[in-house]
Amino acid sequence: MGKKRKHSETKAAENGKKEETAPERPERTLFGFKTSPEELKENASTPFFRNKEKVLVTCSRRISFRYRHLMMNLVDLLPHCKKDNKVESEGSKGADLNELVELRSCSSCLFFECRKGRDLYLWMAKCPNGPSVKFLVNAVHTMEELKLTGNHLKGSRPILTFSSNFDKSPHWKLLKEMITQVFATPKDHRKSKPYHDHVFVFSIADDHIWFRNYQISTDHTGTSQKLDRGDLEKMTLIEVGPRFCLNPIKIFSGSFGGPTLYENPFYVSPNTIRSMEKRQKAGKYAKKVKAKTRKKMHEMENPLEIDEFADMWKE
Repeated sequence: MGKKRKHSETKAAENGKKEETAPERPERTLFGFKTSPEELKENASTPFFRNKEKVLVTCSRRISFRYRHLMMNLVDLLPHCKKDNKVESEGSKGADLNELVELRSCSSCLFFECRKGRDLYLWMAKCPNGPSVKFLVNAVHTMEELKLTGNHLKGSRPILTFSSNFDKSPHWKLLKEMITQVFATPKDHRKSKPYHDHVFVFSIADDHIWFRNYQISTDHTGTSQKLDRGDLEKMTLIEVGPRFCLNPIKIFSGSFGGPTLYENPFYVSPNTIRSMEKRQKAGKYAKKVKAKTRKKMHEMENPLEIDEFADMWKE
């Protein structure tokens, strides 16, 4: 029989074989191959930001049908939003909404508050630390009312465009940043599609923010199905809808409240406008009453002379 090898000799032979073979493959899991700790350290030195923005869209009770249709149009335009049940607007709505946003794992909130069945207010808030903005919504036109010819893919990512007025004042810059975070669909969102076929336009006119939604349409009548980069002459914009106008009232530092950062000096509430209209109508009635009294006083001061021939034909 041959002699047995010593334990130290077998270890040296195994080490020599390992050096000759190829490096071992990393362990594979359901989510792919596991990365080594050295690669993790390299990736940590170059941080990667992933946008996880989610918006909660809800409304108050006793909202009218037109405003509810507007809210549903916005839900269709924002694939990264979540709907929730109606919330009572009276009392501690801020605490309830912040709790709802936390339960639904969202970071922003769009709250449509309807008062007196005719006035619509929009709260745009970053939860739970703020800031938040309160708007008065005017000139509402839903998709069902407009019936425009534009049509874009549902769930596609929009291109946000802003007018140059947003860079003039600090409060407009803050509003621009909040609108960008709320209305911009995150990249690689599971409900979004990797296309850009429509544009959200936010423009300022008369200290109001006007919203429009356009489809990017191209002419594919030729042989080539792709357009050259920068060839904007062949692109046209077709309006899709909805339309609405935002009148900023106040900007708060907290979520649905807190210290006031900005207050619109040109804002007039709808209640005061309606009271002024009633006063104008009441002024018309008062003018009629005064005219009647003036006529009576004039008749009393200037009586008619007695006619001598008034009773001639009675005999």
